[in-house]
Amino acid sequence: MSLPARMDRRRIISLRIAGIEVGMDPSWMILALLVAWSLATGVFPNLYEGLPVMTYWWMGLVSVLGLAVSIVLHELAHSLVARRFGIQIRSITLFVFGGVADMADQPARPRAELLMAAAGPAMSLALAAALHGLVAAGESAGWPATVLAVPAYLALLNSVLAIFNLVPAFPLDGGRVLRAALWSLWGDFSRATRVAVRVGSAGGILLALLGVVAALSGNVVGGLWWILIGFFLRSAAQGELQTLQARHVLEGITIRDFVTTQPVTVPADLSLDGLVNDFVYHSGHEMYPVTDGDAIVGSVGVEAIRKVPRERWGQTRVDEIMQAQSADNTIPVGMEVTDALDHMHRTGQSRLLVTDDNRFAGIVTLKDLLRPLSLRLKLGDA
Repeated sequence: MSLPARMDRRRIISLRIAGIEVGMDPSWMILALLVAWSLATGVFPNLYEGLPVMTYWWMGLVSVLGLAVSIVLHELAHSLVARRFGIQIRSITLFVFGGVADMADQPARPRAELLMAAAGPAMSLALAAALHGLVAAGESAGWPATVLAVPAYLALLNSVLAIFNLVPAFPLDGGRVLRAALWSLWGDFSRATRVAVRVGSAGGILLALLGVVAALSGNVVGGLWWILIGFFLRSAAQGELQTLQARHVLEGITIRDFVTTQPVTVPADLSLDGLVNDFVYHSGHEMYPVTDGDAIVGSVGVEAIRKVPRERWGQTRVDEIMQAQSADNTIPVGMEVTDALDHMHRTGQSRLLVTDDNRFAGIVTLKDLLRPLSLRLKLGDA
């Protein structure tokens, strides 16, 4: 599943593969434990009776590891094709509903969308075929059935993953294929997105209703899981539509009109005691530009202050904890609002310094940038 860059996640494990950050959201542990428990206490004991309990658990845990690798490879396939078309993939995150690739932008052409969407299911089908081949080779070589159980399960799982993702319910891969087809047919990305979102929302509701039926029929755990997935799909589809509307509303608008041009500044040699008592408690701001003479040299925020023990505030200077001025916390006054929002998302900073021809022009906050979006949406400009 590939979503635009709107899914901020706290990763508990992170590594880089092919230059892309791959991480695990804490919610992934819910899925991992559920799958491992189901395999170790139900599926494998029913298929292979009489084994030690720990053997079933090892089989379950190895299967969960294989599931994680399968999902990462699925998302990597999306990501590598996206990079071929010039789209930056910031990260891949495993979470409770599977995996998500964090895209910096939308594809520019229907063909790019189609190939990106198809790459994930194609990878899953390739993995399923390879695992089936491994099982066949193992059977010919006389490997124990318990050894073959894990690749056999993963082969089935990758097949299901490919088929499920090809369902034309946006933002699943099949929904993106549908959008690409409609986009190519109509030549209108916005119209194609709206139709794909409606189909995806309907698919999410249908899945949730099927979950209710399953739960009432006695399959409570499975039914609840389908309900949750259904609501997630509907929410994700609606989120895509909101992103599209926001970009349409803010297109061409720069941050120039939303900059606070005379912000409260603090000197670099000020102690944290002075910063808190003379500035934070009086002005109530979350971030302050830091000056050294007449020059802006960085910024300091409340979060940085909190990391310093209170008893050290009197001996700690602002320039010891400030964030030096850099491309991460500084943007030009002519930057478009949508690009500024993407910059904030990418860097994790909601308050930025602003320059005009390399001269300090003020600061801008996430709240400043969301205000025009809110007003325009209320007035029906989307």
